[in-house]
Amino acid sequence: MMSPSPAAAAPSIDTTQRRLFIGIVVVTLVTLIAVMADLAIGGRPDPQALRSAATLLDGSWRFHIGDDPHWADVRTDDTPWETVDLTAPPGSHDGDVGLPDYVGGWMAHGHPGYHGYAWYRRVVTVPAGRGSWDILGPTLVDDGYELYWNGQRLGGSGRLGPDPRVVGTRPLRFALPADAAGTRGVLAIRTYMLVSSGVSADGGGMHSAPILAPRPVSDALHRVQWARTIAGYIVDAIEPIAMLALVVLAFACWSRSSRKGFLVFGGIALALTAARRLNNAIVAWTDLQDLATYTWLASVMWVPTVAAWALAWNRWSRHPWRSIDVAAVVLMVVGLIGAMIHATDMTRISRLGSIALCVVIGVRVVRDGPMRVLALVTLASIMAALFGSEWLDPIGVPGIWFPFGIGVARTQYVYALVVVLMAFLIVRSIGDSHPGGAKGNSVAAS
Repeated sequence: MMSPSPAAAAPSIDTTQRRLFIGIVVVTLVTLIAVMADLAIGGRPDPQALRSAATLLDGSWRFHIGDDPHWADVRTDDTPWETVDLTAPPGSHDGDVGLPDYVGGWMAHGHPGYHGYAWYRRVVTVPAGRGSWDILGPTLVDDGYELYWNGQRLGGSGRLGPDPRVVGTRPLRFALPADAAGTRGVLAIRTYMLVSSGVSADGGGMHSAPILAPRPVSDALHRVQWARTIAGYIVDAIEPIAMLALVVLAFACWSRSSRKGFLVFGGIALALTAARRLNNAIVAWTDLQDLATYTWLASVMWVPTVAAWALAWNRWSRHPWRSIDVAAVVLMVVGLIGAMIHATDMTRISRLGSIALCVVIGVRVVRDGPMRVLALVTLASIMAALFGSEWLDPIGVPGIWFPFGIGVARTQYVYALVVVLMAFLIVRSIGDSHPGGAKGNSVAAS
């Protein structure tokens, strides 16, 4: 029987590696339990007692595309306006987080392809006998809004006007005037959709109706809405933290690893991926980043990330190929130019070329790389995360699942696997001293 080649032989596991493996397993299990608990809490329906004490302001609203600040005034005649129904079908929810009471936007109501401003108005009766009342703003709007009560601006999501700054919509609460109880008032909502927002068949404007609620019911409902919003993006916060922890692990293992080049470029790729994933939570939970910046980063950041992964995996085999390095850099330049000038053909060339390059790298991993099975499964998982539309869509893998009623994207599942596999791979690279290892994995290509 032939003995395994030096390149295929895996290094033996020492005490340090064994302890690190145990730590990885323990941390993974604890994190998984914590995330599942948060999803379960956030995915619970609103308590019936709270919803019974509040009023969902669905039904008929007056609607008008365009913009005029006077449309907030009580005296505005909105009878010529269109009528839209914000009543959600039973059990409906959005296709991302799982927010309840989802309705289609203005593109599904006679305005396909329209971007810009539009207004919603309706008369609201505030019951008597309660001291303080709040309006819980719509939790899903394309893309920003301002809320007015009898012509008075109570607040909103982002900043609208001549130079709008639109941020992610999150649960907001607006206090009605102290004398609102027992009166009727006009609730007007000014919405704005970015031109850069993706076009969908039901996009545009409000996708959920506001809620009228007395305190402290409004306080409790607001907390429930935030629990759902946090759960919707908790994975996008946990995974970047885990990726940055892998960068620290790679740095700690660097001196003992013969895969130094792989760890350097793999750390860069992990840091870029972490920044891209964390953007989702930042936009969903805070006003720190506007949607225009988020959209631009989403279209650009994948390009250097793919290049960094290619440069890393080129250094996993015995000798890096300079041709792979050059091809990775060229494809990165093509992809960046395509993203910046919105040239879809250049973007597609960059993606397909990167896939072909990763396939070549995978063949090299099988032929002369160490720990072939672990390395190949890790590389394939990274490719599935980066190129899901090309690899997973054709075979019918859904883009999102709803465990516990909260949306978890396909990419989030795959990156969870990538984090664990990369952790094991980094630890296994310690003490790997097969012939040519140190030479083949220097940062600079030979």
